[in-house]
Amino acid sequence: MAYFRALYLVLGGVFVDPVTLPPLVAQPVVEAPSILNMVFGSGLVVQSVLILLIVLSVWSWAITIAKTIQFRKAQSTSGEFAQVFWDSRNFARIDETSRRLIDSPLATVFTSGYRELLLTLQENKDSGRPVSGDPASELGTVERALRRAELEETHRLERGVTFLATVASAAPFIGLFGTVWGIMNAFHGLSEAKSSTIQAVAPGISEALVATAVGLAAAIPAAIAFNYFSASIRKFRQSMDSFSEEFLNIARRYFVK
Repeated sequence: MAYFRALYLVLGGVFVDPVTLPPLVAQPVVEAPSILNMVFGSGLVVQSVLILLIVLSVWSWAITIAKTIQFRKAQSTSGEFAQVFWDSRNFARIDETSRRLIDSPLATVFTSGYRELLLTLQENKDSGRPVSGDPASELGTVERALRRAELEETHRLERGVTFLATVASAAPFIGLFGTVWGIMNAFHGLSEAKSSTIQAVAPGISEALVATAVGLAAAIPAAIAFNYFSASIRKFRQSMDSFSEEFLNIARRYFVK
């Protein structure tokens, strides 16, 4: 009864029977379109751009995972090989260890240099010529074998990394192309619409902006992975250069008199 008195006062002294009040009608709730709805509702060109970006993203992630596993194996096996090399200095024993550590760039470089060194010693022994004289001329072939092995290992480490750089640089522009194309179609449809309001072009613009977002989502991880792998490759190259110099120093000291 107190509720009806308050309602009576609010309505300015006019008593309103609650039975005669019109029923309340629930207003429809407009749900925001999901990402999938915007993707499937976009045009053919924008969908093609999105499919291309998704393929590039999946491919770059596959390369990133594979290279991460490869680099971790290379790092661990190189550390084990370096420990054996510095502790032993016995090339025959180190050669046996290197056959087991096939994922190590240092082990591969050592194998190439050691095989060439043995070949040089064997040729000098067969020809009856002693290994003496200028060390540079005696170990020239060994040094070239080491440099060649370094180059091959560097190419093996870099395989696939260039693709990450391509995705990192090209994916945002591919997504931008899809966005520009979608916005162009949205404004073209505005000319045929009856009302020229923001509501008429908002769905088309939002669908087009998805292409830019997907392009950035593909480019950012690829750029991070490329920078990480590039830094790791530089470290491996420095390690191989230092190892090659030490290998040549040991060879000059013990094999060239």
